[in-house]
Amino acid sequence: MRKEDLLRILLDWNFWKKDFDVGIEREDYIQKAIKYLDSNMIISLYGVRRAGKTFLMRQITKKLIENKIANKNEILSVNFDDSRITENTTDLLDEIFNVYLEELKPNKTPTMFLDEINRISEWERWARTIHELKKAKIFVSGSTSKLLKGELSTLLTGRHLDIIVFPFSFKEILYVNGIKTEDKLEMLSNLNRIKSLLDDYLKFGGFPEVVLSKDEEVKKQILLNYFGDIIEKDIIERYKIREGEKLRALARFYFSNISSPITFSSLKDFLNINTVTIDKFSNCMEESFLIFFVKMFHPSLKKQEKAARKVYSIDSGLANVVGFKLFETVGKLMENSVAIELKRRNREFYYWKEYGKSEGQEVDFIIRENFNVKELIQVTYANNIDEIDRREISSLIKASNLLNCNDLKIITWDLEDKLIKDSKEIKLIPLWKWLLFE
Repeated sequence: MRKEDLLRILLDWNFWKKDFDVGIEREDYIQKAIKYLDSNMIISLYGVRRAGKTFLMRQITKKLIENKIANKNEILSVNFDDSRITENTTDLLDEIFNVYLEELKPNKTPTMFLDEINRISEWERWARTIHELKKAKIFVSGSTSKLLKGELSTLLTGRHLDIIVFPFSFKEILYVNGIKTEDKLEMLSNLNRIKSLLDDYLKFGGFPEVVLSKDEEVKKQILLNYFGDIIEKDIIERYKIREGEKLRALARFYFSNISSPITFSSLKDFLNINTVTIDKFSNCMEESFLIFFVKMFHPSLKKQEKAARKVYSIDSGLANVVGFKLFETVGKLMENSVAIELKRRNREFYYWKEYGKSEGQEVDFIIRENFNVKELIQVTYANNIDEIDRREISSLIKASNLLNCNDLKIITWDLEDKLIKDSKEIKLIPLWKWLLFE
């Protein structure tokens, strides 16, 4: 590309001559990124499209400048989703870096932010060279868990630290709406508003642009657009999929059946797609952060792999708007929101069911730490004890005895209490409180 064209593009993405709207600051991510920066590692930010990775990179940049860790000229940002960037080879990376060095003349090792870097072929080789020669500190981002993939990923083994970026958490949504979760009195005085915001969170999810929109129809349209973009750009284009309609049908099926156990063989006849294709499409969707699967807990790895897996959406709003529903699914959306939060907290979790029994007892979530089962969780849309299905309580007790775990919880809509069953205490906790404080 011509030098002037490159500079024009770079001026639009950098703080050199202007300031930017950095959006709602996501302090936890910013602090982690700056901490990682001292590790002399390549830092990768990845997550579902439109979760806020580009804004997060701007926020990190702004913080580096404000804290005098770097000045404006010592930071280079490039967004490879820019339609004006038509090349996809490492030669372009060389051009950009050389133009930057020539024009900005940084006084010390610069920090580079390379957004949607997965659009550049063999970028890992280039990044390793720059990193090894200490020519720059590097942040990269992408909309796939396979940001580092294939044979080239071995080039960066042990040289990178990863940060998964999710849509807004419920705690972040309260922050956006001016509610301080560390102030107990403020929380109590805003309890009705908190529950209203939770209802919105289940309906429309946590994508920043959706959260900041005030109109429900606009929220729905944004989510439909996101679904289309992820399917087209992050799956069909990236993985060169020809059977786009079958892929969309499978995605809609998953969104219509969140929090439900799924086997690929059971979908074969229903969707008229062979199991090999279902497996491939499902992996692509999971790698693009559209959905994720949770395995059944079983001591036998073979049986665990054979058992049905539960499917969840990376955002409850996507599932609610895209999925087909014949009846109210608040309980399913609640369970989905708990699964997202466990994933956000980087917990190792499964579901439990009596193996080999189609109508066996079941527990929604088993949390494991250091090979031990630490916590059992049921999720139910209940406002009083009488609304809790006895089967959910008996399943908790049975799993507790079998797995030697006594930390038992039932996450409810609006019920906080304790109950004793078979000498075991079960804590009942409202979803909003669990999302914020547990």
